[in-house]
Amino acid sequence: MKLSIDHSSPVPLHIQAEELLRKMIEDPEFRNGKFLPNEVELSQQLEISRTTLRQALNKLVYEGLLVRKKGIGTKVSEKTVSSKSMNWKSFSQEMAARGIPIRNFELHISWVKPNEDVAHFFEIKTDQKVLKLERLRGRPEGPFVYFVSFFHPNIGLTGDEDFKRPLYEILETEYNVIATLSKEEISARAADGFIAGKLEIDTGSPVLFRKRFVYDQADKPIEFNLGYYKSDSFIYTVESRR
Repeated sequence: MKLSIDHSSPVPLHIQAEELLRKMIEDPEFRNGKFLPNEVELSQQLEISRTTLRQALNKLVYEGLLVRKKGIGTKVSEKTVSSKSMNWKSFSQEMAARGIPIRNFELHISWVKPNEDVAHFFEIKTDQKVLKLERLRGRPEGPFVYFVSFFHPNIGLTGDEDFKRPLYEILETEYNVIATLSKEEISARAADGFIAGKLEIDTGSPVLFRKRFVYDQADKPIEFNLGYYKSDSFIYTVESRR
């Protein structure tokens, strides 16, 4: 793979280095656990300082795309998906932006009476039915996340929508509902028999559990989402700025 940086470009060198590293990660030569050239060799080849190169490397280590082993080198993460909590998108949009191919293994739609948690969030009664969307998703080789979403009845969803499309795109283009705010609770738990069966893991295996509360531009609740992720296939990163 030919490596070069345009030193005459107005784009900062560390940004160019970051984009180049992203391309290297997807190259079969380096994909899935293979080591990158060492920092000295790579910085010389790109004609940039090791400090500039390390700035780019640190960004990708933070995102979970690279793993740095002290005294050994930096290698590409092995089949790990990373999600960031800042500037959030729908799952489909986020994975597409990262160039990760996603397969839908299951998709189920039903109308159900909400439990107390869902009804409380939507500020409705428990006898008022809501649309429930269940999706088992992952890479082509196997599932790594099981989602359960409930939608406020005021949105107007019918259940006939094409939920293979990005969810928030459907809400915005067909119902003029724009998902603006997401509040999340993240924890670890042991998979029960149902979740273990969905994710093809052993009962009792650790899973990352994420509860997401989604609001529109007027801060009205629109979606109550539960996500169960295989712990060895997913990294959830949080970025804070002060």
